[in-house]
Amino acid sequence: MTNAVVCVDVGSTYTKAAAVDADTGDLLGTASHPTTLATDVMEGLRAAAEAAVPKAANVVDTLVCSSAGGGLRLAVIGNEPLVTARAAYRAGLSAGARVVDVRAGRLADADFAALADARPDVILLAGGTDGGDDTAVRDHAAALAASGIRTPVVYAGNADAFAAAAADLDAAGIAVTGVANVLPRIGALNPVPARTALREVFLRHVIAGKHLSASADFTRMVKAATPDAVLTGVELLADRIADDLLVVDVGGATTDVYSVLTPDAEREGPRAEVAGTAWRSRTVEGDLGVRHTAVGIAEAADDEDLPTSAALEEAAGLRTANPAFRADDPGPDAELSALAARIAVRRHARGEQIGGPTEPLRGGKDLAAVGLVIGSGGVLRRDPAAAAWLREAVGADTSGGVRPPKDARFAVDADYRLAPAGLLAANGYRHAAEGLLGAWSTSR
Repeated sequence: MTNAVVCVDVGSTYTKAAAVDADTGDLLGTASHPTTLATDVMEGLRAAAEAAVPKAANVVDTLVCSSAGGGLRLAVIGNEPLVTARAAYRAGLSAGARVVDVRAGRLADADFAALADARPDVILLAGGTDGGDDTAVRDHAAALAASGIRTPVVYAGNADAFAAAAADLDAAGIAVTGVANVLPRIGALNPVPARTALREVFLRHVIAGKHLSASADFTRMVKAATPDAVLTGVELLADRIADDLLVVDVGGATTDVYSVLTPDAEREGPRAEVAGTAWRSRTVEGDLGVRHTAVGIAEAADDEDLPTSAALEEAAGLRTANPAFRADDPGPDAELSALAARIAVRRHARGEQIGGPTEPLRGGKDLAAVGLVIGSGGVLRRDPAAAAWLREAVGADTSGGVRPPKDARFAVDADYRLAPAGLLAANGYRHAAEGLLGAWSTSR
């Protein structure tokens, strides 16, 4: 009898399940079910899992990732917007978080009021290089302790200041986890310890706190935020193909872009950014979802001078007003998804803006050498023509001020393999994860 690991992604709209051979990584079956947020997410989870597993398989493990209930909402506090706050921001994105607020510099009461209004699940506190000035990060910790906010904190700042900062936070009843500095020295970005800690805090505090299920089984089975699982799968695939990789995941609420690029020796040298360069990174565009934020796609297209139509704007409004809408005509969904993919990749390649609208974009990426582009998301999986329009939207986009992939293969994650591969790789089934990704594991 075949031993199967069931990998389940509990999303805000759909719960997707994949049954994978625990030894070979062969995909045994897939299924989806509407996420049962109104009752208990375990209902939809069990339904999807049972439908995905063949009768002849023996389930040896169930691994779950989740973005239901909004996923992981993160706020960042750093010393300067273009240095430690930027480094922490990049680390947060790599952990699968949606960064809902960034604060830097001298903070006033209004800053903490805005931070509270953003409703973060976790706060990532950074500041100062190791051995450098620790005044700002200590002041931020003390002010946060006095603010009345009781959100869990991951401390990834100056190592010498941790004891004093933790004492203030502990005394205020704020759970704090300390990890290695996200920016131990200028230009040296170190996101992995913060990413690991944010994952653990997400599992310990966030999943239980969202009350998505009355069953303790759900909390036990959830291993990661969904974007974190996807990024792990993307990183594993990039290592397997030994090539630069770009993944565009068009969802109902956001469009996420993942890239794994070969480090540029010039940008690692004297011209390196002070906040470091994230060669394995993710960006999330909260205004580019094909349901909850569909009107944002039309608005962003106008900003990018991309053509739209009154009919498309009407379709976007309908989807935003009714996220559960199921279209008989796939055309508008494909058009909205193509626009979302094009705009999201442009933003990913241009870089990030932290510190206000007048600040420059930083962390831009040259995508010309990308060898494989993979599209993901429900609309793409259901559309046989998705790889073609993704190639047009991303590969032929020469008017966006960025260098698009020049000679890449284009594919769609039609069988839903990336998130399950990430779950498998991170939980003791690396060989199975590699087998699951085998269809893409050939370089150009």
